Amino acid sequence: MDLEQSRFNMVEQQIRPWDVLDQEVLKLLFELRREEFVPAAYRSLAFVDMEIPLGYGQVMLAPKLEARMLQELQIKKTDRILEIGSGSGYFTALLASKGDYVYSVEIVPELKAMAEKNLERHGINNVTLEIGDAACGWHQHGPYDAIVLTGSTPVLPETFQRSLRAGGRLFAVRGDAPVMEAILVTCVAQEEKAGLYNTVSLFETCISPLKNAKQPERFVF
Repeated sequence: MDLEQSRFNMVEQQIRPWDVLDQEVLKLLFELRREEFVPAAYRSLAFVDMEIPLGYGQVMLAPKLEARMLQELQIKKTDRILEIGSGSGYFTALLASKGDYVYSVEIVPELKAMAEKNLERHGINNVTLEIGDAACGWHQHGPYDAIVLTGSTPVLPETFQRSLRAGGRLFAVRGDAPVMEAILVTCVAQEEKAGLYNTVSLFETCISPLKNAKQPERFVF
């Protein structure tokens, strides 16, 4: 397999057509070797437009979705970032390469260990990986400049947006299968008791839910 040709094809045939045109994002996708974060059994599929199994019921998101998420968050070098769901550590590494510091929370201990090993191998040390259930928020290191949920949630808990500092961005996929919407929430102003937020619907998609994601109230007949 010609890895560099496969990487080029991934960017040109999957990612650019999905409106990912930010040159810094595209450059990073060439530099950070995605295949080195993929479990060995699936390494040949590293550049395919699909979710890759990580074990424990979890998956690595499709390349075009990772790229679009990174573009929409507009990470700056000074940003303090919260990631919900570390997975293999690949998206964590993308965030860390663009931002100042990443706090990544993973509910599966074995995946935390996988992500730690992958990040250490790539010399990425501006990350703290933590074990925990952050499906309804993780305020310990806030406020944050950017928050990203790598799994979907039927209902987006308000605790996430309250953890944003003014100007902060939150990316989430909200809703139930088969159709969900990716949204970007921006904190326009943050006050002691309430903040002002702007929510934009970006695109429709469908990804696996976070473990213990908040559920809507459902009527029982």
